[in-house]
Amino acid sequence: MITKRIIACLDVHAGRVVKGIQFVDLIDAGAPALLAERHALEGADEIVLLDITATHEGRQTLLDTVRRTALRLFVPFTVGGGIRSADDAAQVFDAGADKISINSAALADPNLITAIGNSFGAQAVVVAIDARREPNAPINQARVFVQGGRKPTERRAVEWAREAESRGAGEILLTSMDSDGTRTGFDCELTAAVSSAVRIPVIASGGAGTPAHFVDVFTRGRADAALAASIFHFGVSSARSLKQELARAGVSVRLPC
Repeated sequence: MITKRIIACLDVHAGRVVKGIQFVDLIDAGAPALLAERHALEGADEIVLLDITATHEGRQTLLDTVRRTALRLFVPFTVGGGIRSADDAAQVFDAGADKISINSAALADPNLITAIGNSFGAQAVVVAIDARREPNAPINQARVFVQGGRKPTERRAVEWAREAESRGAGEILLTSMDSDGTRTGFDCELTAAVSSAVRIPVIASGGAGTPAHFVDVFTRGRADAALAASIFHFGVSSARSLKQELARAGVSVRLPC
């Protein structure tokens, strides 16, 4: 049985971890390096750090924040936000990242996926897709947003995931903007649609609130990994306790020592 991964996400703004609901109403959650270390020690399989305003503000990723965080980690570390070129990616890898996540820049120039993959390997390229479903629209019409969820595009999540895979992406990080921060459950229909459309791993994001939500997205949603933020940051659950619940429910996970 394939082991499912639990990933802790750090949304970073101005050097601090923040969390909101549906990409707005942000509140402070703490220092990135300290939270990343805590989540890793508590059993998270991976850490994702997203500089959520880098693209909107037209700047590069906060490399000092990446360096400080990487020094404390012993699990795979993915960094996204403000990466517009293979050179930008190289700087983030040099700062300690194991993988990079690209979103807006990949949509603007899909060749960037191939360029980074050719230089660093497909396994190091995660294409992030922020998607929102329109009322009563078919699931395959979920719209892709860029610039930290601020700007809609004409692209659709399922077809963009297929193209990202064809251009060399190693994973898809799929965030349901409708579910983000709500703790009411992942969008399993959207996750399943994307998971069924590609052969690469899909990370589900947006809506984690209870262990049952993770069971649901791993089964009905067909996700390979699931990402959470607020439930870890604010003490609702730890990765260790979550994994214990998942194991009892029959989900194959790597249990921490």
